[in-house]
Amino acid sequence: MTQLYLSRARLRRDSQALSALSSLLLPHDTSAQIKSGHHLIWALFGDTPERNRDFLWRQEEPGSFYILSERPPADPHGLFEIDAPRPFEPNLRTGDALEFRLRANATISRHIPGQKRGKRHDVVMDALHHIPGRQPSEKGGTSLRAEARLALVQDAGSAWLSRQAQDRGFSLPTPPRVDSYDTVVIPRTPQQSPAIFGVMEFEGILTVTNPEIFLTSLQSGFGRAKSFGCGLMLIRRAW
Repeated sequence: MTQLYLSRARLRRDSQALSALSSLLLPHDTSAQIKSGHHLIWALFGDTPERNRDFLWRQEEPGSFYILSERPPADPHGLFEIDAPRPFEPNLRTGDALEFRLRANATISRHIPGQKRGKRHDVVMDALHHIPGRQPSEKGGTSLRAEARLALVQDAGSAWLSRQAQDRGFSLPTPPRVDSYDTVVIPRTPQQSPAIFGVMEFEGILTVTNPEIFLTSLQSGFGRAKSFGCGLMLIRRAW
């Protein structure tokens, strides 16, 4: 496996210049924060215009990021305080139990008649699509979508991660917890439609079934929207 580095980067707040730009670098809106983070983290790795993304990242709190990368981050603009990057070399064996956290854009591909490639759908929206929008209930016509949403998020997220586990070198001894589900809207140019995707927060325990495949999976990440802070799984020993 390619050498990887795990880094912690915090946006500096100790200079007047950065303080003046705080509303741009750390906007209050969640979607705007993700877009800002996308550009900020690229600034640590975009040494050449033709670079392909070779890193994953997630924001822990506004202005604070974890990064898994094939190269140590470089900060030519002095925007960050970066802890010394540590080689990411977990010594894993089959049967190891790990606690994990994962922020992911979970999708499912649905076949379209007459087309070779299926169309990707957010797993929660796909599940909600099959639920009637409104049905009578004992409480007097409550929306079934609203009542079912939390259960659907848990079930759809758990099913998606279980499918991931089958080919990614791990298993789930118990269903993962889905702590939240939010829709992110990233504005683009006036000529482009905004990027819209769902983000799930997972926590749980996994069992390593194939260390080599699992480590490769950690490097490549899980789900989509990886440029926007999704896909990085954080792990630690469960006991």
